Amino acid sequence: MTLLFRQLFLCSLVSALGLVSILPYSNSANAAVGGCPIPALSRFQRHKVVRGETLESIAQRYNLIPTTIIGMNPALQNGGIAAVGSVLQIPPYNGIVVEVPRGETWRQVAAQYKVRADSLFEVNGCQPDPRIVFVPGVNWSPNGVVTKSPLPSDAGTPNRASLSGYPLAQVATVGLAYGWQINPATGEVFFHSGIDLLAPVGTNVQAIAPGTVAFASDQGSYGKLVIINHSGGLQSRYAQLDSIKVTVGQQVKKGDLLGTVGTSGKPSSIQSHLHFEVRSSSSLGWVAEDPKGYLKK
Repeated sequence: MTLLFRQLFLCSLVSALGLVSILPYSNSANAAVGGCPIPALSRFQRHKVVRGETLESIAQRYNLIPTTIIGMNPALQNGGIAAVGSVLQIPPYNGIVVEVPRGETWRQVAAQYKVRADSLFEVNGCQPDPRIVFVPGVNWSPNGVVTKSPLPSDAGTPNRASLSGYPLAQVATVGLAYGWQINPATGEVFFHSGIDLLAPVGTNVQAIAPGTVAFASDQGSYGKLVIINHSGGLQSRYAQLDSIKVTVGQQVKKGDLLGTVGTSGKPSSIQSHLHFEVRSSSSLGWVAEDPKGYLKK
């Protein structure tokens, strides 16, 4: 089955049956793993076309490009129009739905479409072995040629000068680095979206830069979590805390106390540590970045 035919076939099933009914093991496929976002395939919407709407106006409403909507709705792929009363499938981002060919992995799909493997992993809910994936930032094309969509995250590297600091009073040993790692407890390969800084339970955790507290509570595998939004579309996360010392909406300065190191949630490192993340805002949500470039004591 050719790539284009597989895409047309999948889009036809999406349109006729809805995504949930075509996904194998749909209960697990629609559930996010740990602290990951809800899978893109579970976030499709249906839009009923009303009089006066055009494909361009509908795309603009959902912050998409028209070819994305065409690719998800086979009735539009032969020069058709968005007829009044018709129902369109609307994805959460620009992209395409792809079946992972037998014998291949979703990492190979990421390489084929030249998208970041970690972004593909998170957008699909951190599923370990999905058979159908949403590939973000790729345009559907009637001739089978795919191109990258313009995404804010592709526009350039965030201004790192606006975020520079260290979340502990002393430089700590790295227990587990950012990126693809082997879970020491299970032996499974997984994507580690932050960095684990070894420190005793009760060690003070501080803000690495000024910002606004966006979250301060328990959050799944993150345990007790503090999230700070900074200028320049950047965000820092401090997870698996023992205690939280700030509240949502609070303005903090660099060095302000946020909480203390703990073992809450589901830590990936055996020793007590601070799980620290840096994320940048994009059309795919808050995308994890390597924190190493932002840490400076």
